[in-house]
Amino acid sequence: MTHETHTMTAAVAMAVAALALAGCAVGPDYVRPSAPVPSTYKEAQVAAGATWLPAAPADALSRGDWWRLFGDDELNRLLVDFGTANQTVAQSVAAYRQAQALVREARASLFPSLGVSASARRAGSRSGSDANSFGASLDGDWQPDLWGRLGRGVESAAANAQASAADLAAARLSAQGELVVDYFSLREADAEASLLARTAEGYARSLQITQNRYAAGVVARTDVLQAETQLANARADISALRATRARYEHAIAVLVGKAPADFALAEAPWQQAVPAVPLGLPSELLQRRPDIAANERAVAAANAQIGIQRSAYFPSLTLSGSLGSGGSRVGDLFSASGLLWSFGVSAAQTLFDAGARNARVDAAEAGRDLAVARYRQTVLAAFQSVEDQLSTTRSLAEQATLRKLASDAADLTEQQILNRYRAGQVSYTEVVTAQASALSARRALVRNAVDRQVSATTLIQALGGGWDAAAPVQIGNVATP
Repeated sequence: MTHETHTMTAAVAMAVAALALAGCAVGPDYVRPSAPVPSTYKEAQVAAGATWLPAAPADALSRGDWWRLFGDDELNRLLVDFGTANQTVAQSVAAYRQAQALVREARASLFPSLGVSASARRAGSRSGSDANSFGASLDGDWQPDLWGRLGRGVESAAANAQASAADLAAARLSAQGELVVDYFSLREADAEASLLARTAEGYARSLQITQNRYAAGVVARTDVLQAETQLANARADISALRATRARYEHAIAVLVGKAPADFALAEAPWQQAVPAVPLGLPSELLQRRPDIAANERAVAAANAQIGIQRSAYFPSLTLSGSLGSGGSRVGDLFSASGLLWSFGVSAAQTLFDAGARNARVDAAEAGRDLAVARYRQTVLAAFQSVEDQLSTTRSLAEQATLRKLASDAADLTEQQILNRYRAGQVSYTEVVTAQASALSARRALVRNAVDRQVSATTLIQALGGGWDAAAPVQIGNVATP
C-alpha cells in the first residue's frame, strides 16, 4: 500500500469518525421554566361558585378581528388595512423577516461549502520564450458539528425567530388597542361636545330670561353677569373639546399610516356597546399573550447559548478537499494526467485562555437565569393586568347605574330650581349651582361610557387579544409558519 493510500485512508477514517460524533450536543436540553399560575381570577369572583361577568360563549372573543365585538362599522373599516399601513407593525414585520433569515444562515453552517476557481496566466522573458498556464479547481471545506455548537446556534436562532414572531403579534395587538382607544375617545369627545352644545342652548335661554327680568327691574345685574359667565364657560369647553377631538383624529391618522392632513373622520353616532369578554382559564393566558410567548422563547434561546459556549471546551475539526487540473493549454484541463487532488483534516484545541471559556459559560448561564426571571415577571405582570382590568370593569359597571341615577336626579333638580327662579322664589346663584351640577353629572355619564369601552379593550389585550399561537404569522399576503 502506497504512502498516498495510507494518507487517504487515514483522512477518510477521521471523516467517518467526525460524522459519527456530529450531533453529540453539549449543554442542557431546554425545559420550559415553571411560572406561578392561579386556578382562577380573583377579581372575577363575587361569591363561591359565582362570577360577576355575564355568560358568554367561549369563542366570542375572536382571535382575529376582536374589535368587531363593539359593533361599530366605522371602527371596523379603520382596521381593515391597519396591519399593512401601521409603521410600528411594519418595523416588527421587518424584524421578524430578519430573524427568519438568521435561522436560514445558521442552518447553512451545518453543511459543507463548495467553491470554484479558475486562472489563466502568460509569462515571458527577454529571450523571447513565452509560456501559458491555465488552472481550474473545485474546493470544499466542512466543519462537522462534533459537539453540537452549530446545532445549538440553529436552536438559538430559531427560538429568537419565534420570539420575534411573538413580538410582531404584541406590536400589532398594542397598536390595534391604541387605535380602538383613540377612536372611542374621539367619539366621546363628539358626544360631550354635543352635550355641551345643547347645554349652551339652555344657558342662552336662561340668559335671555335673566336679561328680561333685569330689564323689568326684578333682578340685579349680577344675575345677568352670572348667566353670561356660565354661557361663555360652556362655549369655551366646546372649543377645548374640539381641540381634543382633533388630536385624537391626528393620532388615528398616524396609526393607519396616513398624514394627519390627508385624514378626516366625520362625526357619527357613537356605539356605546360594551361586550362581555369571556375569561377562559388562567392557564390559557400563557398561550394567548404574545409577550409571554416572546419571553419564553428568549429563555430557550439563552439556554442554547450555554451549549454553544460549553462546546469551546472541546477540539474543533475541519475537513477540506480540492480537485483541480492545470496545464499549458486549456485542453489540458480536461486531461487525466493533469488532474490534481487534495484532502486534509485539521484540528484545533485551546490549551490555555486564563479562564475565558469558563467566564463565557458562566455568562451564558447567568443570561439564561436572567431570561427565566424576566419570563416569570412577565407572567406575574400579565395576571396583574387581567385582575386590574376585571376590577376596573366591575367598578365601572356599578358606577354606570349610579351615574345614570345621579344624572336623572340632577336634571330634575335643575328644572325645579329654574322654575322656582322664574317664580322669584330663589336667587340666580341657586340656578347656576343646579345647572353646573346637572352638567357635571351628564358629562360623568358620558365619560363612564367611554371608560367602560376602554376597560373592555384593555381587558381583551390583557387576555391576549386576537393572537393565536398555533396560527401562522402573516407577512403581507404570505403566511409564514
